[in-house]
Amino acid sequence: MGRVAKIRVRDIEMEVEEAGQGGRGFVLVHGFTGSRDDFREQMAPLAERGRTLALDQRGHGGTTHSGKHELYTLDGLVADLLGAFDALGLERADLLGHSLGGAVVLRFVLAHPERVASLVLMDTSASPLKMRFSESARAGIAAFAREHGMVALARRNRELMAGSDAVPPSMKRLVERMGPDVFWQRIERKHEQMDPVAWDALSAEMGKVEPVVERLGEIRCPTTVVVGAEDVPFLKPSDEMEQGIRGARRVTIPDAAHSPQLENAPAWLAAIQAHLDWARAAR
Repeated sequence: MGRVAKIRVRDIEMEVEEAGQGGRGFVLVHGFTGSRDDFREQMAPLAERGRTLALDQRGHGGTTHSGKHELYTLDGLVADLLGAFDALGLERADLLGHSLGGAVVLRFVLAHPERVASLVLMDTSASPLKMRFSESARAGIAAFAREHGMVALARRNRELMAGSDAVPPSMKRLVERMGPDVFWQRIERKHEQMDPVAWDALSAEMGKVEPVVERLGEIRCPTTVVVGAEDVPFLKPSDEMEQGIRGARRVTIPDAAHSPQLENAPAWLAAIQAHLDWARAAR
């Protein structure tokens, strides 16, 4: 485990884990309902390349829960990321965003291109991130989470997943490899750490956020688009980003779905290390 610290960012305290030292920083931004724990197994090998930082976004992990719907917005998460860069002394860094985190870092690089040395866009989209259910169903889930708590929501998800035919094979293998109880305890822990108000606000905004597809050509830094081969909803968005960003590289991770860093860790790590080598050689 790396060094864990809390930093003051705007109106919150953000929890950040750091490993390695020297060289240009590499910042990892997790997705919706996630936390820096999503990169737990990868911190040590990534730290061999230098300073590596994984942060908990607002309302997630060990970072402040505001409890206020209006404070959980994509623009707000972008502003938080800028504050984190400043607090951590990162004048310029390599940056990875996963899923919702990818939506955040895309908007960050467009707003602050001088702060981003290179970009990894992982299982994400430049268009609104569509949820797998209707707005009425989403609102019902949000109400359930507020009433019963986020752990109860995770346990309900476990029951639904057990009876679903839509679970990607690579995710089923991950659950078997980790053991179902260990896998779901990890999910429950991340849900327990999440503000249910953040679940409601961000799940609503993800589906209606302004797309940035037409602005992809503005991105000039070395960029790698990474997606799991079985992450079907994100294959076409990955095509759009690859085609829209000048010189972008595309890596499709086999035997992986929405969390390739866990489902096929060796292939994912090789892709990220290759990206860092390429980006840092280019300076």
